Amino acid sequence: MDRFDTMSVLLAVVEEGSLSAGARRLRVPLATVSRKVSDLEAHLGTQLLVRTSRQVMLTDSGRSYVEAAKRILEQVEEAERSAAGEHSEPRGQLSITTPVVFGRLHVLPIAADFLNAHPNINLRMYMIDRYVNLLEENLDVGVRLGHLQDSALRATRVGQVRRVICASPAYIARCGIPKVPDDLRQHQGISFQGFATSPEWRYRGDNETLAVEARNRVVVNTTEAAVDAALAGLGIVRLLSYQVIEKIQSGELVPLLEEFAPDPIPVQLIYAEQGMLPVKVRAFLDWITPRLRSRLAELGLD
Repeated sequence: MDRFDTMSVLLAVVEEGSLSAGARRLRVPLATVSRKVSDLEAHLGTQLLVRTSRQVMLTDSGRSYVEAAKRILEQVEEAERSAAGEHSEPRGQLSITTPVVFGRLHVLPIAADFLNAHPNINLRMYMIDRYVNLLEENLDVGVRLGHLQDSALRATRVGQVRRVICASPAYIARCGIPKVPDDLRQHQGISFQGFATSPEWRYRGDNETLAVEARNRVVVNTTEAAVDAALAGLGIVRLLSYQVIEKIQSGELVPLLEEFAPDPIPVQLIYAEQGMLPVKVRAFLDWITPRLRSRLAELGLD
């Protein structure tokens, strides 16, 4: 059994989400992919994948093995490129994760330019409004809104975003402006259920037991719907600055209680702690770090 080949097959299956998708990516028969994964499991004496009709999921043993296999293959690839004198040209699949709206507005444009500059890179961009474990999901780089708590990762800060409470001029004309956080009890609210573990929202000046909420009139699960509801005058909404900056600048939404706003949230690029970063990861970090930092500063998101 060619272990490097089998590791590559397993990674393709995991990254694509199914045996059939992995086979299409590798351009080999599905039966070949299935056999190689089964042979690897037999060799290791443990189950790596839980197979269903639509997808595959890693077992605990599989997760650990895939993390190690990815590092091994990247190190082998780096060694081969170094020996061949290909130090400067990144290639291969780059996998990143970002929050949905932040990624669409600010990361994807920078990543697109990176791809144009590096034609041998393919991008897998995983946009989701929850914190993702890079190692478990086999991702190279993450854009994290919040503080880093995983000691196995490294972080580079590129800026920060503010937490903003706002409403439409029509709502303000109808219901008035809250002067202090406690006034929110008398107002209608729009609740956005986004990040599963979003930072607790406490206004400056609140004590430990007081986190004031407006009365929910609308509950949505996407940023776009929350913004649309606020524009329609349905209530006061609390979002992050990058999600509403254009509407505030145009006057369609008006920021409220700015002097009581909670502390800003850091924006960081996170990646696995390891001795030598793959060329593709190092090149992407070198590309996106100054550009994203400049973009956030110019937009005044912090």
